[in-house]
Amino acid sequence: MSNQSTVTEFLLLGFSDPPEVQIFHFMVFLVIYLAAVVGNFLIIVVIAVSNHLHTPMYFFVMNLCILDISTISVTLLKSMANYLLNTTAISYSGCVAQVFFFHVFGAADLALLTVMAYDRYIAICKPLHYKTLMKGTTCIHMAASAWLSCVPYSALHTGNMFHLSFYKSSIIDQFFCEVPQLLKVFCSDSYFHDAGVLAFSFLLVTICFAFISMSYIQIFTVVLRIPAKEQRHKAFSTCIPHLIVVSLFVSTGSFTYLKPVSNCPSALDLTVSLLYSVLPPVINPIIYAMRNDIKAAMQKLTDHRLLCRNK
Repeated sequence: MSNQSTVTEFLLLGFSDPPEVQIFHFMVFLVIYLAAVVGNFLIIVVIAVSNHLHTPMYFFVMNLCILDISTISVTLLKSMANYLLNTTAISYSGCVAQVFFFHVFGAADLALLTVMAYDRYIAICKPLHYKTLMKGTTCIHMAASAWLSCVPYSALHTGNMFHLSFYKSSIIDQFFCEVPQLLKVFCSDSYFHDAGVLAFSFLLVTICFAFISMSYIQIFTVVLRIPAKEQRHKAFSTCIPHLIVVSLFVSTGSFTYLKPVSNCPSALDLTVSLLYSVLPPVINPIIYAMRNDIKAAMQKLTDHRLLCRNK
């Protein structure tokens, strides 16, 4: 096509406002970013220093916290830098890196949530075999598999997208390199070329979600048969935070990628992107902190620091 050329950079026009408004956006994003980083880092520290939290469930929670920090860093740091420098540009390689790492961390997040569902299934449905099936080395292997298996998937997805030609217009109506918005600047035949990878991604998400759903169906079947009310409540309390995190992750991500992409930029597209890329890393630490074990460990850590200071 005559209007095609090699693209060296993209323009992120999600929040392309006057400089004074961009400073406001920078402050808002900075507060959100610090809240996510501090909240997740606090959960990591509490789990690391509390011996009674050295269990498979909290080991996976630590991994999720690391993923949350990584995910929000991929999306917000470049946007905040652009606001300070009063620019909207992101290099071609920078956009490729954003898409690659965002998919790595997003896929690893879903894989770890699936592993955590299996952990809860073993703990509640097969408690006598829990220590045998969920040994320390087994948990490390499961977490490593969740991280490493997402690298080739993300490389396939990213490489399949960026080897295509682009139009001269390299404007992305978003504050980061989001796949649905990138598809708008591809050539006309790119949709069919990328449909296979998108279908494969949808299949993986469906399989993970089906596995999580089947695990919890069996968990609830077992829990509802427990005669003691306190034991039922304890079993449910170990599952509810994980279910909330899964629901938040799947609902926001599915709505973004299944929603038709409009030709004109809209506030809805920006809002939805903020919800699925920024909201979970901020909300997840609050959800984890609601657990009694975490609250008790935080209280114990705080009391210990106050005691040391008084001495």
